[in-house]
Amino acid sequence: MTDPSRPSRPRSQPAPGRPGPPDGRRTRITRRGRLVLLTAALAVAAAIAVPFVLGGDEDEGTQRTGTLTVPEGWRASQVYAAVDTALHLKKGTTGKKAADAGLSLPGDAGGNPEGYLYPATYPITDRTTPERLLTTMVDTANRAYAEGTVAAGAERNAVSRYQLVTVASIVQSEAATDKDMARVARVVYNRLDEGMPLQMDSTLNYGLGRTTLHTRTSETRSKTPYNTYVHKGLPPTPIANPGARALRAATRPAEGDWLYFVTVKSGDTRFTSDYAEHQRNVAEFNKLHSSSSPSASS
Repeated sequence: MTDPSRPSRPRSQPAPGRPGPPDGRRTRITRRGRLVLLTAALAVAAAIAVPFVLGGDEDEGTQRTGTLTVPEGWRASQVYAAVDTALHLKKGTTGKKAADAGLSLPGDAGGNPEGYLYPATYPITDRTTPERLLTTMVDTANRAYAEGTVAAGAERNAVSRYQLVTVASIVQSEAATDKDMARVARVVYNRLDEGMPLQMDSTLNYGLGRTTLHTRTSETRSKTPYNTYVHKGLPPTPIANPGARALRAATRPAEGDWLYFVTVKSGDTRFTSDYAEHQRNVAEFNKLHSSSSPSASS
């Protein structure tokens, strides 16, 4: 949580040679003005139905018992917990089995399925196991990521396919609308091109193993490899499981020279390449929220 005695401030660092904050304090590169409603995420995920085949679950005598919907933006830990619940398993069972499930992950993943548990609605039968369900999720992701547009987008943006999925996961965590997703993706690529640290609270929070969107300035010095305030470049893995919209934004980002963005208020996210303008936007944000409790940010 941020210090409740002062308003939460969007943080970002200036590019090399650009003037920094006069008081030496950091301002966040971004702030999500609101949380994406789970119901909206479920609606998007439900639009992607997985065939009633779960690695042999359609054997004779199999009975369908329900479905499991993975919303866009869920972390692997959330997926594991949902699988445990759907299959009536002891808490932590799916997470323990993931490492030995023989998932078809790219070498860059190092066995970590984060980013490859594709958001969709999956059928559940009386023969479904955690291994089969996770395998189906990863296979669904691999089909989505194998499309020519994804490969072309990765090449066009000078990243590997795995890195593009990582960008999409950041976009998923930082923006709610298609328009903002495309712009956030451009900010990520622009910062990478300029050698600037990404400085995203979403990656830092992932590394700290939390879902809160409030971040103290002192926490930006944390040693986690997901701290993009300290470490330049992309985090070592995706930070969530992105959906089709975020993947599309990472593949075809909007055109622009933006380096900073801040959501001043709900529905009003401002992107700029000018640090002074960004500071004015931050000041407006602070003015609007100075009398309220610290606002959510990422």
